[in-house]
Amino acid sequence: MEYKPDEIEKAAREKWAKEDIYKVTNDSSLPKYYVLDMFPYPSGAGLHVGHPLGYIASDIFSRFKRLKGFNVLHPMGWDAFGLPAEQYAIQTGQHPTITTEQNLARYRSQMDMLGFSYDWSREIKTSDPKFYRWTQWIFLKLFGSWYNNKTQKAEPIETLISQFEKLGTTEIDAAYGEEMTFSADEWKSFSEKKKSDVLFNYRLAYLSEAWVNWCPALGTVLANDEVKDGVSERGGYPVERKLMPQWSLRITAYSDRLLNDLDTIDWSESIKEAQRNWIGRSEGCSLQFTINNPDSYREQFTITVFTTRPDTVFGVTFITLAPENELVNKITPASHKAQVEEYVNIAKNKTERERQAEKKVSGIFTGAYAIHPFTGNKIPIWVGEYVLAGYGTGAVMGVPAHDSRDHAFAKHFGLDIKQVIEIPESLATARNEAVLPDNKIASQSLAMTEPYDGKNGKCINSDFLNGLDVKDAIKRAIEEIEKRGLGKGKINFRLRDAAFGRQRYWGEPIPIYYKDGIPTPLDESELPLVLPEVDKFQPTETGEPPLARATTWKYKGQYNYEYTTMPGWAGSSWYYLRYEDPKNDKEFTSKDAINYWQNVDLYIGGAEHATGHLLYFRFWTKFLNDYGLIPFTEPAKKLVNQGMIQGVSAYITRINTEIFVLSGSILRTLFTIPIIYITKEVADKIVTDEGMQNELVDFLNNCFRKFNPRMAAFVRDQDYSIKIDARGRNWFNTRPFPIQEISANNDIEKEKIIEWINNYDRIENTQIVFFPEDNKPYVFNREVEKMSKSKWNVVTPDDVVAQYGADTMRMYEMFLGPLELSKPWSTQGISGVYNFLKKFWRMFFSSQWSVASSQSEEFYVSGEKATPAELKILHKTIKKIDEDIERLSFNTAVSAFMICLNELYDLKCNKREILEPLLICLSSFAPFVAEELWTKLGHTSSVVKAKFPKFEESYLVENTFSYPVSFNGKTRFMLELPLNLSKEQIEKEVLSSEDAKKWLKEAPIKKVIVVPNKIVNIVV
Repeated sequence: MEYKPDEIEKAAREKWAKEDIYKVTNDSSLPKYYVLDMFPYPSGAGLHVGHPLGYIASDIFSRFKRLKGFNVLHPMGWDAFGLPAEQYAIQTGQHPTITTEQNLARYRSQMDMLGFSYDWSREIKTSDPKFYRWTQWIFLKLFGSWYNNKTQKAEPIETLISQFEKLGTTEIDAAYGEEMTFSADEWKSFSEKKKSDVLFNYRLAYLSEAWVNWCPALGTVLANDEVKDGVSERGGYPVERKLMPQWSLRITAYSDRLLNDLDTIDWSESIKEAQRNWIGRSEGCSLQFTINNPDSYREQFTITVFTTRPDTVFGVTFITLAPENELVNKITPASHKAQVEEYVNIAKNKTERERQAEKKVSGIFTGAYAIHPFTGNKIPIWVGEYVLAGYGTGAVMGVPAHDSRDHAFAKHFGLDIKQVIEIPESLATARNEAVLPDNKIASQSLAMTEPYDGKNGKCINSDFLNGLDVKDAIKRAIEEIEKRGLGKGKINFRLRDAAFGRQRYWGEPIPIYYKDGIPTPLDESELPLVLPEVDKFQPTETGEPPLARATTWKYKGQYNYEYTTMPGWAGSSWYYLRYEDPKNDKEFTSKDAINYWQNVDLYIGGAEHATGHLLYFRFWTKFLNDYGLIPFTEPAKKLVNQGMIQGVSAYITRINTEIFVLSGSILRTLFTIPIIYITKEVADKIVTDEGMQNELVDFLNNCFRKFNPRMAAFVRDQDYSIKIDARGRNWFNTRPFPIQEISANNDIEKEKIIEWINNYDRIENTQIVFFPEDNKPYVFNREVEKMSKSKWNVVTPDDVVAQYGADTMRMYEMFLGPLELSKPWSTQGISGVYNFLKKFWRMFFSSQWSVASSQSEEFYVSGEKATPAELKILHKTIKKIDEDIERLSFNTAVSAFMICLNELYDLKCNKREILEPLLICLSSFAPFVAEELWTKLGHTSSVVKAKFPKFEESYLVENTFSYPVSFNGKTRFMLELPLNLSKEQIEKEVLSSEDAKKWLKEAPIKKVIVVPNKIVNIVV
């Protein structure tokens, strides 16, 4: 019987759907195991072969855990809110719900095609009001909370109000935006609006003026990780920095916990390190510099900096403010205002990522000075884009001798550089510095070469710090700063509060309305606040978010709702909990469900979410734990980042259509020549002038004569510069070509290229020719890169499954290499996996082992007892597969199956005692073929409900030895004999064997040499 994947897989899908085989219950006596894939956003293009890599891995592991006796929760849902659907809606006028539902259907069909064992009864989507009702509910909890540093947890805002009413800000230790001081009486005298504003300084969900990444084309604020090189990651639209009212979540309150708890989870060290760097904990102190107050200033200003190196305070020679710092405008005198404003407008519109990556030094002097708090010297105040408004205080003290960025700034603008830390002698020697006998560095040697930012050495030129080691000097400096009331020791974090509001339509409405100008939360009973219908999905003509178009959408018919919506990560920050109890309309998840399923045991997804989703994911978990809503503080115990399956792109090379030729001193341009396609090999030879330039010049002349018959050729050898034209443009460019069209030899007939160009890449009013003109196929240049429609290198799972079947694709993606590594997609090895499955199939259909084909055979599995050799192969494989799956080493498991099959084939084994447990092992990888063969073995229940075979170590204990039997020193055959035989018994067994009789014939035996467990040699 022939192996037909399409028929087998269709039957299995129907069976699983009919029996609802993957549905799990919360009420189980079995131990639980929770396997989760990162929330996919369903695009219209559907899945390509790279997307299912993590899904296949999680599915194999989920199936394996079921076989091992666990109640496995393996759900799937959709991150359905997002910009792509909204952008499509803006372009077409079609409601995002329509395209989202179409995309979901496409993804679902592909996932079913691949046999993923998801419990679809638990399916959720973030755009469903039944789901986002609870996202809004969590937001209200955040809005109604403050963070108590004393208890290290979130608490209801009412407890903070109660303290304000009794003691004002006295004894309050809270996470806040800015330091506030007021008495109980002052609090009571505040208006309702003033109280609201004060509370926003402490709420975990708050509204404030903030610098944001504003994308006009998308009409929304973007997070830092959504902006790259000054444009939006989605669509590549320009992004500018803008000060505007912005909803934010005070994730910074959890900085210490987010950092410390990384040590408690089994996540990759690279992800942990990325989060540590993003959180960026640093210890230091605040320090105030008073502005030199000229008569023109109406009030006294101070600049507060945060520094981790107060030991270098005597080396401060300037101060730099961030362009956004509000002090810039206040302290800049009229004489410098125009130039400063011009610089600020340019600098502040760059994203923080751009400013951090910028290597070019830029800045401008404000014209103002500060007073050094210890020396009394005047220090110039500058503005520089390398200082960020959101980190620290938006101001830095410049210590150019001991900080690389300060040093570059000072050298660029000619500012003073004062060394205050002695460079260690060993480093000075390594730098070839001149070290004086008293261990003092030669004058200006450090300042004029490079900064020393190490924390070894002693303080010099530093008054009361002189002679102290750096570590002791840091403590001593902080003591003196606090003693003089200039600042205080503190811990600072690089992590910024998370921008939460989005000026877009397709997202969760924020459940806030405005009464008398005061943001007021909806009551929980009024949730969900559902998205209203709008006539357009763009911002209004006056720049308000799209929800402002819903003019009748008002709370109780009179108060405006909040017009911004939540970001895409809102729903994905807690979705794992909803899977545990998705139909509950009374609670976000029931206590019983949470207590049973707990947190995720294995989470699989891309490493690109290291500092975005995964931080918010952890933050929301800790917040919910603070209120006792969940009994754990981390959402996922183990995290694995799958690698990327990359596409293999094919590129076609062509000569630019504008060819510039230098005729004498005049630049001439050939406009009306055809597009000329050449192979990269030929292009390289032309560039290096390997005998091809003259040939190309003649070819161009002929082309020019042919397409410009009334003009003489003017391309001449001596005028032709081939590498790069006089305007600095490259001669050659490349275009991607569909990889599927290319042969295994990496070439294609030129007529096929012309046909494709005419259909997909046509440039009007041009001819298509090839150089050189010959009949050889065109050879392509290939490149391994990300799969993308624009690269024409996308391979869909539909095509692979149609040709080889879903089981083959599942096993092949695992066979490509370790799960965590990226690897290029290639179908060169896929036939090997396909042949393995066909061969495995034949094991169950071949009673005549000499028959190579299974075309006419019927199902046949022997009931004979397995031999020790067969049992050894089986249990060796059971052990290997068990260990490999637990280690997520799926590629080595696939190899183990192949080795096992070959060994069993050599033994002509088709015994049920061997094949049935082997089939169970394989079912996690190839569930379709396993289901079909399991049914044919006579089982009425699904293989999904089988038990993973138990490994018996006794079968691997060696109790026989395979003796090489030699005749006059030449080995002629091998004979398997028990280890416990005596020499006499061994000799008797060997001489009585048929192989020995064949080689002996009638020859007389002179001697038999037996070495137990080594050799047998017969001398004739």
